[in-house]
Amino acid sequence: MDRETGGAAAGAVIVDALELVSDLSDPERAARFAAAAHRILAELVAGGAALGWVEPPGRDEVARLLDGVVAAVRSGDAALRAACLGDRLVGLGYWQRYARPTHRPHADLEKLAVAAEAHGLGLGRALAAALVEDARRAGIEVLTLDARGDNTRALRLYASLGFTEYGRLPRFVAVGERRYDKVFCMLDLRPHASGQ
Repeated sequence: MDRETGGAAAGAVIVDALELVSDLSDPERAARFAAAAHRILAELVAGGAALGWVEPPGRDEVARLLDGVVAAVRSGDAALRAACLGDRLVGLGYWQRYARPTHRPHADLEKLAVAAEAHGLGLGRALAAALVEDARRAGIEVLTLDARGDNTRALRLYASLGFTEYGRLPRFVAVGERRYDKVFCMLDLRPHASGQ
């Protein structure tokens, strides 16, 4: 089992989420993972979190999203990590390769989310660090992400992991009448030849 503590709280582990969805002896395992992920994402969005939804996503929408990510993981085009406290899912995140053929060496980090009751335990950092390491091992050249401009906590976390801002679309994200910048960040994982 690929478990890491990532400096997170005692008892918390970061696991390859395929461990939580791919047990042939327990066909309900994937459904339980999807339900727990839905709870986390829906509660965070209801509280105003910047995860790409204006309204909390439905169970079916989250299940379809995860089905797609799991299929991409199995084909080598993604990584999906989960944060667990005991047997309880409290966070998740993934990266996925770009679909465009000319962008296939690169991937986008998406939907990094930690349940509100687990905030402050270092699980967001541990998830992000594990996903960066997964990208390195998979040969990803550049890992990108975007974040809402007011999500300063997440932007600080990504910067501390080596991500740099490479662009910003002012007032691009619309949440009702409110507008926020969309901030683009990247982490260059390519080995650089000396002297370049």
